[in-house]
Amino acid sequence: MDAIKARPHLRNRYVLFGDAALILVSAMGSFALRLDAGQLPFYFPALLIMCGVALLIKLPTYYFFGLYRRIWIYASTHELRLITAAVTTASVLTSGVMLMLIYARLVLPGMPRSALGIDWLLSLVLIGGSRFALRILAEGTGSPRSGRMHRALVVGAGDAGALVVRELQKSSPLNLLPVGFLDDDPAKQKQEIYGVPVIGFLKDIPDVLEDQHVDEVIFAIPSAPGRVVRLVNDACRARGIPSRTMPGIYELIGGKVSVSRLREVDITDLLRREPRRVHEERIGGVLTGRRVLVTGAGGSIGRELSRQIARWNPSELIILGHGENSIFETLLELKEDYPALHLTPTIADVKDFERLQAVFTDVQVVFHAAAHKHVPLMQANVEEAVLNNVIGTRNVVEAAIRCNVERVVLISTDKAVHPANVYGATKRLAEMIVLDAARRTGRAFSIVRFGNVLGSRGSVIPLFKKQIASGGPVLITHPDMERYFMTIPEAVHLVLQAASMGQGGEAFLLDMGQQVRILDLAEDLIRLSGLEPGRDIEIEFTGIRPGEKLREELWEPDKTYEKTPHPDILRSRQDEQAPAAGDLQTIITRLEALTISGRADEIISLLDQVVPGAAIRATPSPDITSIL
Repeated sequence: MDAIKARPHLRNRYVLFGDAALILVSAMGSFALRLDAGQLPFYFPALLIMCGVALLIKLPTYYFFGLYRRIWIYASTHELRLITAAVTTASVLTSGVMLMLIYARLVLPGMPRSALGIDWLLSLVLIGGSRFALRILAEGTGSPRSGRMHRALVVGAGDAGALVVRELQKSSPLNLLPVGFLDDDPAKQKQEIYGVPVIGFLKDIPDVLEDQHVDEVIFAIPSAPGRVVRLVNDACRARGIPSRTMPGIYELIGGKVSVSRLREVDITDLLRREPRRVHEERIGGVLTGRRVLVTGAGGSIGRELSRQIARWNPSELIILGHGENSIFETLLELKEDYPALHLTPTIADVKDFERLQAVFTDVQVVFHAAAHKHVPLMQANVEEAVLNNVIGTRNVVEAAIRCNVERVVLISTDKAVHPANVYGATKRLAEMIVLDAARRTGRAFSIVRFGNVLGSRGSVIPLFKKQIASGGPVLITHPDMERYFMTIPEAVHLVLQAASMGQGGEAFLLDMGQQVRILDLAEDLIRLSGLEPGRDIEIEFTGIRPGEKLREELWEPDKTYEKTPHPDILRSRQDEQAPAAGDLQTIITRLEALTISGRADEIISLLDQVVPGAAIRATPSPDITSIL
């Protein structure tokens, strides 16, 4: 082990000895270039003095700038700037000392001053060149590739595409040889990046796949919207060519882009939208240096919230959840990505007010994502839905008030609008509790409402994948059934944007774009599995369930929504139908008593009375295995 640790030290010692020799070469070279051969013996004493001064000044200066703490086979433009700064500083100090010696007549007064400038230039070339030579040699001596090289087409000639090509040109285990780029920027056409040419636009992909005999396509535009990903994926699927992609920009937030993160194209890639990041500094102002707590941190939304909050360097991140396994998994992931972050895993139930109050001490920001969300299961377990979603939210809010929490953000749902089920009604009551607390306290308590997220636990995507894996059929209630969908990273990023705008009492609504037909979603998933709908996997329609909506509602027609600084977020401050504070407290107390006594029928009646637009009683219980 000691020998292994000593290797970098020994290597840097050799670099230091090399620098000493190059310093002497540079000093002597500056005199040789400046003077005639016959003059050199006359100025030899000055040359010796300059060599001594350069060694005494330059080596410590290089050490101070960290030139002996680098692994130079990974040298980049950052190291080039560092070398320039170190060499320039050392040369200025050396020149200053030499000029002082000249004026003190300790060095021959006739010494040419221009040799000092030549010495700087030679030092820059020699010191910088020696280090980048190490990188060139390292890249030229990589392990040989085995087997036939597969020809890869890279879509996107930007920073991500260049990174992919650079990695592929090394001894990559992917065994791919980049043969060209496609990019829609006219200025990049017929240009080269790392020797790989830009050979066309994205629309040219069918012809390029044929002409270049491409074996695989790599999509390297993290910010591209889903329609662009779909264009490329459809062209590849039509020719039986596999494709991979980099994760979308929201997935890469807080992470590190590398070729190792290439993956198969997923349904989230086909539906993602072009990112519009505005006023990111506001998020930092809310989270950086703060003690932040996330409830439900083991769930899909809570875990992604924790990931994205972590990148803003809070003083402490408390991840709270009821399931110890999911919290442990979240902890391991965050520890790996953010080893310096102060993380506190907390196992607690939001139904336990005393426990919450103890945990919330000194917390400054709370994101409340803990909730029971499975619609049919909550319809069959009314009491638990109320206890967790309503009483749990009341506990979170009251604990936050007592512990002087500055900001609370409730994660809500489009199903809270004119709810036709218990889940939606309980989330609407949770919204009322948070907004009422904002009015009572004047604190920055707000809610963020959005629709379905792709890939969350219990969502339609895992169910469809399971049905496809078992050979079908894929079951859909109605061919015209539509829902709002958003990727989890995108939704969470917008939640953080909205949270940073909250002053207190706002209901933020995320612009979910156009609703997506569930039938189209199912067909895309089947094709991404390498199969064809109707031929390899059948799709069956089971019939729309009583009371089920063909389209979800995210906006209430009787409310006014105003724009925010972010184009994908709207805000509403109106809640005319909400009960007064005293009445709301009475309703919550009544609901709590009914849950304790197990009177589900009376709970539903009360929810229909107090929740605006609720029609739970008129909705028959759905199939317990349904998702939407």
